[in-house]
Amino acid sequence: MLTRKFIIKKIGQLLLHTLFWCGVLLFYTYFFGFDSTNFNYILAFSLFLMPITIITTYVFIYKIIPEYLIQKRYFFFGLYSLYTLIISAYLIVVSVFYGLIYLSDFQYANMAPISRNLLFVGTAVYLVVIIVSAFKLLKLNLNHAEKTKKLETKILETQLKLKEQELNYLKMQIHPHFLFNTLNTMYGFALKKADETPEMILKLSNLLDYLLYKIDKPFVLLTDEINYIKDYIELEKMRFNDTLDISFNCDNIPESIKIAPMMLLTFVENSFKHGRLKNGLLTIKMDVSCTTESIFFSIENSSSKSERTNKGIGLLNIQKRLDMLYKDKYHLKIDDSETVFKVNLELKHI
Repeated sequence: MLTRKFIIKKIGQLLLHTLFWCGVLLFYTYFFGFDSTNFNYILAFSLFLMPITIITTYVFIYKIIPEYLIQKRYFFFGLYSLYTLIISAYLIVVSVFYGLIYLSDFQYANMAPISRNLLFVGTAVYLVVIIVSAFKLLKLNLNHAEKTKKLETKILETQLKLKEQELNYLKMQIHPHFLFNTLNTMYGFALKKADETPEMILKLSNLLDYLLYKIDKPFVLLTDEINYIKDYIELEKMRFNDTLDISFNCDNIPESIKIAPMMLLTFVENSFKHGRLKNGLLTIKMDVSCTTESIFFSIENSSSKSERTNKGIGLLNIQKRLDMLYKDKYHLKIDDSETVFKVNLELKHI
């Protein structure tokens, strides 16, 4: 169904084309009228050339250029261009004879000087064709560049959305695992009516606050991440009682340094989940330090290859998040020995 906007657009194009060809007609009358006073001859000769010029021009800009040159079908572009030039050249020759026979009654002297010269007549016609074709080619290239830019923008937007969705998915993989362990421990304390239960609830409340209000941010203060880890450690201490030997060194951390939320916690969770007791103790050592360029994090836990199970999604999760958020700006080294599992991580400041 034709819309009002479409109709107005087409009318505008028709008026613009009409105005342009009127300008070409004025150009022809001025060009061929040089050194001639026979206006009727000049006008009639120019009007005869107009259909030749218009048809040749439209064949190039609406058929040959869009369908063959732009589509890089160069053989057909050359072939059909040659056909068009041969036919138009024949018609230009006819126009010269038209001027001689019909407009001058076979009187060569009565012809306008420039209209006698076949080269000049052809130059006038093909000059218009070349100028309009160049403009059309420029317009097509600009439209192609604009479409390419829009397509690239859409691709980038889609990639960003996919990246955001994947990050959210990876984060959600952390939450259920952590909450399950913590609530399971709290349930055991509640059954025993332990005095530590209220403190566990308070620690869990702090952690949930962090999860709800900080996890969706792209980056958080490193100090907030450290406080979160400390609360997590306190909860695990209550669960492990006297079977946990843990040290966490994180002194002199600048307040301005930021990190992706829960970036370090996965390693901490992994140590508690997959660590093995040695001589009745699970030993964990952690260290966080900073320089002007990087954050350094290391963690190691007692382990046993003979008793080790699959590490699950934890380390794969953190590897994906590092690739997405710190691409080419991190260094991760994992040492998996017979008795110790150790991780060293360096993150460049973003």
